[in-house]
Amino acid sequence: MGKVKKARLHQALADQILEGDAPRPRSRSGKARQRATGQPDDQSDFVEERLTQRILRQARQQQEELEEEFGSAPGGTGRSSGPWKRKKRNSLSGSKVVSLDTSGERGSDAEEDASGESEFGDEEQSYGDEDCCPRVTEEDEEAMRVFMHEEATPRRTLADIILEKIREKETEIASQVSDVSLSCTMDEKVVTVFKGVGQILAKYRSGKLPKAFKVIPSLGNWEEVLYLTEPTKWSAAAMFQATRIFASNLSTQKAQYFFNLVLLPRVRDDISEYKQLNFHLYMALKKALFKPAAFFKGILLPLCESGTCTLREALIISSVLAKCSIPMLHSSAALLKIAEMEYSGTNSIFIRTLLDKKYALPYRAIDAVVFHFLRFKTDDRTLPVLWHQALLTFVQRYKEDMSVEQKEGILELVRGGHTHHEIGPEVRREIVGSKCRDLGAVFSERLKGTVGTTPMQE
Repeated sequence: MGKVKKARLHQALADQILEGDAPRPRSRSGKARQRATGQPDDQSDFVEERLTQRILRQARQQQEELEEEFGSAPGGTGRSSGPWKRKKRNSLSGSKVVSLDTSGERGSDAEEDASGESEFGDEEQSYGDEDCCPRVTEEDEEAMRVFMHEEATPRRTLADIILEKIREKETEIASQVSDVSLSCTMDEKVVTVFKGVGQILAKYRSGKLPKAFKVIPSLGNWEEVLYLTEPTKWSAAAMFQATRIFASNLSTQKAQYFFNLVLLPRVRDDISEYKQLNFHLYMALKKALFKPAAFFKGILLPLCESGTCTLREALIISSVLAKCSIPMLHSSAALLKIAEMEYSGTNSIFIRTLLDKKYALPYRAIDAVVFHFLRFKTDDRTLPVLWHQALLTFVQRYKEDMSVEQKEGILELVRGGHTHHEIGPEVRREIVGSKCRDLGAVFSERLKGTVGTTPMQE
């Protein structure tokens, strides 16, 4: 006979709990809890004995194979040679980020943003020759010095600009006959605050910047206030953050002053001292390209006009141009200016980099590049290979945008003294048989007839 169920309709909740009818929590077993949470049990933190022996056996086998292939390390356990030797990788070939600490030495601390996480992810490397171009040797640098001319005027710094403005203001005040008293000096509290900001930026590695520093771009006398922070003592990470702030909040003209007076000297000094560029300074150059007009007027064109740009500087900055997207009109204007200025060996690197971006250049820029190369008909110097590479790149990219007369001039240039045993025939092959800008057809038979048989054909 079945069990008679108790009637629960007239029973209070308190009575049901007392009688034990209420549901009771049950504890899960270890395996059930492991399946539910996806985490191993406390007892599974230890590796079993058999698994440990297998791991050690595999490790010994791998070690024996390495010793047979490379030889055993000296001293038994020492790992100073063979596969155990830890090579100090040059940051030019992709080492971890290096930055300047307060003592002036290079550190390997990972830079983080305000949220505490690394802003650059896995790309924290220093950039130099091997990252963007072949290794720079002393012979290459010596060959470039032939085409470099001495700097006529010394490099201007931010301090020179500030002192010049102060003198102009004092002269203007002295010339005016007025009762209005104007003071060229700032309040002592302002000076104290921004000097303290400069001390923070000298030791900055990551995190939030002082709020007083973010106000500088909105000030009328931002140059003088910026000078109080002593930009020459900023850390590399602080320079990157400052470039990001000023490129975003300043106008094109003011950003040009900052790039030319603060960022460019710091980049050149870092390359000159360490033969490479700090990763944060490299990223600062990429951030500066968000204002392309200010970048070209404040960094690229002054560097080319100075005539003292080294091969290493040109290679690193050209890698920034190659990796970033730049509007066509800005690149065309920069290419036009570089082609018209006095030639130095490193100018060919920038010309080639801009040509490799494969823009639909206007005819004015193309004509300027053609005349740039044709100017060397009367030059008796032995031109570097960079010049021939730039010429080949130009012919490959824009051979159909050149006129018949321009192609004739380039062929005469190649047939003359300025030829290369490998690049010269390639230039001629690209020109002959290509379409012309004014004809719109295959290269004219008249031009083919003027070529004749040359050593390059052989």
